Amino acid sequence: MQKTTDLMALAESTLDYGVMGILLLMSVVTLWLFIERMMFYKSVRIEDYKHRDNLELDLTDNISVISAIGSNAPYVGLLGTVIGIMITFYSLGDVGAVDAKKIMTGLALALKATAMGLVVAIPAIVAYTIALRKVERILTKFDIAQEEK
Repeated sequence: MQKTTDLMALAESTLDYGVMGILLLMSVVTLWLFIERMMFYKSVRIEDYKHRDNLELDLTDNISVISAIGSNAPYVGLLGTVIGIMITFYSLGDVGAVDAKKIMTGLALALKATAMGLVVAIPAIVAYTIALRKVERILTKFDIAQEEK
C-alpha cells in the first residue's frame, strides 16, 4: 500500500511539475521569440537586401517555432489531463471505494493541464499570425521599392 501511495505521489508530481513545467517553458519561448521578432522587424532595413529571398529568410527566422508551440501546446495539456485521470482512477481502484468528492477533485485537477495547454496555445497562434502579417507587409514594401528602381 505504501509503495502505491509513493507511486501516486510521483505521478502527481510529474503532472504538476513536468507537464506544467513544459507548458511554462513553451510559453516563455513563445514570448521571447515574439519579442525578438518584433524588435527585428522594427530594425530591418529593406535597402540592405538585394534579393527578396534573403529578406524573406531573415524575416521568417524562428516564426515556425512559435507556430509549432501553438500547435502542440494543447496536446501537451491533453497528455497532462490523461495522466491526471489515470492517477484519479488508479487511486480510486486502489482504495476500493467510490468517493464522489475524490473523483471530482481528481478530474478537476487533471483538467487544469488542458486549460494550461490552451492558455499557451492561443497567444502563441495570435503571436504567429501577427508575425506573419508583419512579414507580408515588409515583403510588400520591398517589392514596391524594387519596382520604383
